[in-house]
Amino acid sequence: MKILITGAKGQLGNDLIKILGADTRFELIPFSKAELDITDENKVNEAVRSVKPNLVIHAAAYTAVDDCESNRKKAFEVNSFGAYYVAKAAKEVGAAMVYISTDFIFNGKKKEPYTVNDAPDPLSIYGKSKLLGERLVQLVLKECYIVRTAWLYGQNGENFVKTMLHLAKKDREFFVVNDQMGSPTYTKDLAIAIKQLIGKKFGLYHISNTGSCSWFTFAQSILSMAGYNPALVKPISTKDYGVVAQRPAFSVLSTASIEKEGIQMRHWQAALQKFLEKEEYEYD
Repeated sequence: MKILITGAKGQLGNDLIKILGADTRFELIPFSKAELDITDENKVNEAVRSVKPNLVIHAAAYTAVDDCESNRKKAFEVNSFGAYYVAKAAKEVGAAMVYISTDFIFNGKKKEPYTVNDAPDPLSIYGKSKLLGERLVQLVLKECYIVRTAWLYGQNGENFVKTMLHLAKKDREFFVVNDQMGSPTYTKDLAIAIKQLIGKKFGLYHISNTGSCSWFTFAQSILSMAGYNPALVKPISTKDYGVVAQRPAFSVLSTASIEKEGIQMRHWQAALQKFLEKEEYEYD
């Protein structure tokens, strides 16, 4: 199977290349942001036509949530119309597609995990642009997997875990919000689940590590597991912390949709421990 990957140098893109690249069934054609501007429809068409993939994994996105508020045009160009161009090009060559979406398409008013049947109601420009991307992909291409995930971190690039470790090294107190609940997700685990999803029925899936916590609890766990004093991190409300974009207070995703397909995710604490230990990649 020939697989084209966009956003190949991002956190998820790197792990997809490691996980899928170790399987001889797959031939990968990765494109970084520099190599393929997904907002240029002509370039997207040219790339997809030249490769003629069987599957496109669309991991490219504009994920700077606060920046999206002041760069609305860019947010929709990348997250919505870029995805639309990729889906149209995929359809033209007869390829299926995986579109990576987000927990931010929900408003956070639920008190129990969001299922694939729950109605989206995004609060931010980022969430709105990703939801429009979902809908445009589904409009164009029936052979697609919409994969919603949350709170990503990986070995490559910057993320919350690395930021917490950097702050902990300074041995000074710092603040993390304690009124947003979600499921931290290791990009390696997400990549493995996406690999397992290939060949299953097309549709909408929620994929994250299991369990849930606040950003504050997540930060405490990071420090504790890494051998730092968890008391260095102090709780603060989102309002007092101050952010530009509105976030869902609760965005835990139910993994029932993938469990029906026989795909299991480990608990976020187990994944975090392995991330900190720089667990070797397992190719099964």
